[in-house]
Amino acid sequence: MKNASMLIAQVTDIHLGFQPDDPAELNRKRFDDVVAALLAMNPRPDVLLATGDLTEHGTVASYRVFKKICDALPFPVLSALGNHDNRENFRTVFTDAPSVGGFVQYAHDIGPLRIVILDTLLDGHHVGDFDAVRADWLEATLLESDKPTIVVLHHPPIETGNGWMTEDLDAPWVLRLGAVIGRHPHVIRIVCGHLHRAIVTRWAGTTLVVCPSSGPQVAIDFREIDPECPDGRDMIVAEPPGYALHYWTGGDLVTHFGVGGNYPVLARYNARMQPAVQHILAERHENR
Repeated sequence: MKNASMLIAQVTDIHLGFQPDDPAELNRKRFDDVVAALLAMNPRPDVLLATGDLTEHGTVASYRVFKKICDALPFPVLSALGNHDNRENFRTVFTDAPSVGGFVQYAHDIGPLRIVILDTLLDGHHVGDFDAVRADWLEATLLESDKPTIVVLHHPPIETGNGWMTEDLDAPWVLRLGAVIGRHPHVIRIVCGHLHRAIVTRWAGTTLVVCPSSGPQVAIDFREIDPECPDGRDMIVAEPPGYALHYWTGGDLVTHFGVGGNYPVLARYNARMQPAVQHILAERHENR
């Protein structure tokens, strides 16, 4: 990697404790597979964003499991909270978690970038929230620095085409957040979780990226859904556990998506592949 470059990993919707009494819990196994993939990288990520729904039920026991995993990693972990999380229990375990008016919001400078973590949790609800207290803090925080900034939150305030997971785009919290983001062109990326799928779109004048979950994914289905008529459609599918890698080139952020687990390697860089690599790189230089 170039000297000015950085690698920011993202995991989301881990849902630890979905099977609280099962030592072989599926969600833990899937998260372990993602962590193993990140640790196997060379170079490794500079930081890991965990973008909410860290646990299924927000229990202290589940947060302790999550913290134990994080503490063993060779890079810092910055956590945001999702609708399955519990602020009080999270703070019980993560005692140094920053607080703004009772919300888990904070900024973290890393090299040439600034990462701003938002709290969109509305206790007892699936949908997101972002009130005036949180918005005023975000406004002030974005005014503090003109560094290229990544804004991190759990709930994507976007239309997805999947009716049962899409936010209300006219909700006050969505309009409030969009107004703040739109005033700050140095916000180069918004990264989210919640939707259990990889999604990229444009929102509030910047690029918004949704990370696939380490837990099971949400099935793709663009048909309207009738809450009064179950139609047997697929909803949750056991696609591989996912993660995102946001690669800072020194001038822009490029997002990749990967999966954890074991899968066949079809080619390696060896003597057989060397001519192809030499040809590709030679062409690149010839066309300058």
